[in-house]
Amino acid sequence: MNKKPNVLLIATLDTKAEESLFIRRYLEEAGIQVHHLDTSIRSIVGAAEIGPQEVAAAAGQTLEEVRALKHEGKCQAVMIQGALKCAQRLHQEVGLNAIIGLGGSMGTTLSTIVMRSFPYGLPKVMISTMASGMTKPFVGAKDIIMVNPVCDISGLNSITREAFLNGAISTAAMAHHDLSTTEDRSSGDQKPLVAVSTLGTTDKCCVRVRDSLTKHGYEVMVFHTLGTGGEAMDAIIKERDVAAVVDLSLIEVSEHLHGGICAAGPDRCKAALQKGVPTIFAPGNLDFMVSGPIDVAKAHFPNRRYHIHNAALTAVRAEAEEFKNDAEHMAGLIKDAKGPVSFFVPLQGFSHHDSEEGYLHDPSLPPVFAQHLKENLPPETNLREFDLHINDAEFADALVEQVIAYTR
Repeated sequence: MNKKPNVLLIATLDTKAEESLFIRRYLEEAGIQVHHLDTSIRSIVGAAEIGPQEVAAAAGQTLEEVRALKHEGKCQAVMIQGALKCAQRLHQEVGLNAIIGLGGSMGTTLSTIVMRSFPYGLPKVMISTMASGMTKPFVGAKDIIMVNPVCDISGLNSITREAFLNGAISTAAMAHHDLSTTEDRSSGDQKPLVAVSTLGTTDKCCVRVRDSLTKHGYEVMVFHTLGTGGEAMDAIIKERDVAAVVDLSLIEVSEHLHGGICAAGPDRCKAALQKGVPTIFAPGNLDFMVSGPIDVAKAHFPNRRYHIHNAALTAVRAEAEEFKNDAEHMAGLIKDAKGPVSFFVPLQGFSHHDSEEGYLHDPSLPPVFAQHLKENLPPETNLREFDLHINDAEFADALVEQVIAYTR
């Protein structure tokens, strides 16, 4: 007898019973074993496999105590805590193959917090009225698929039926695939994994590093450092067995320090350092900050040099003070490193913008960063300076050689 894929359905039956039943019915017809997690607070409707009482109990309270809080935010915080525990316990018991959620702003918040607690690769589908707006608070750096129902989730009509059905069809298909490939993913030869960060302005270096490492038998994951890219890379480093990190693009660090729009928060770069993963840093893209349209950029960063990347984004030239701040911040992070760290500095420029063909070139500034870094780095750090541009082939080759030295 063939095993059925296990899918977690997260939806509140007190407000979305009809819609939940519609999705459940299709999933079951598609050969799915459905486990409904119901975080309803107002009333108990139906018989979900994991009901509101069980969710509240997992958070150490009764449902009556949750209701007595009489504050939707406080109530939801308790139910989120319980939902996380219930979902992870279910996963340990049956091995989930996918998760599908249904909800408005409250249901989307709860469902996606649960989804983000699961590893990359496990299918996650969120049917949400928030899907056409700002989705970053819900998706974060995880692989969540957002489906827009177009209409409010308030009954079934010719539009929402199709949206719900499409979400359920995709979930069922991915769950069947996940079940069929679980054994394949856990067996066979595993290539050593190297995480690499980049932007288009350091892409020439990145491509050479990626291609060379691939030829040497590594699996290479490249992350686009516009905010969530670095967050995703750090999450992968925490979750998986990463052999080495080439943090080629540190713009998300500078953005955090100086108010650019691509900041990845104060913990950027910490994952590899705290885990002890061998790490090679390069100051890619520290030569500019990213701002909005040119008028916004001039107001936020006055009296600078600017390059209009497009109507929405402007590159703003970083100067010596930003470089010093970046160097001190990176040195502070590296002091707590539990594994080997190298820092490679190309003295002829940190991005395509910072080159003779670029728009913001200033050959006097990279040595400022290098000198300040030298003054602040722990003495055991492997600091190397190169009379090269970051996109020169020789610089990329040096990065590859250091990865190999760390891992073989």
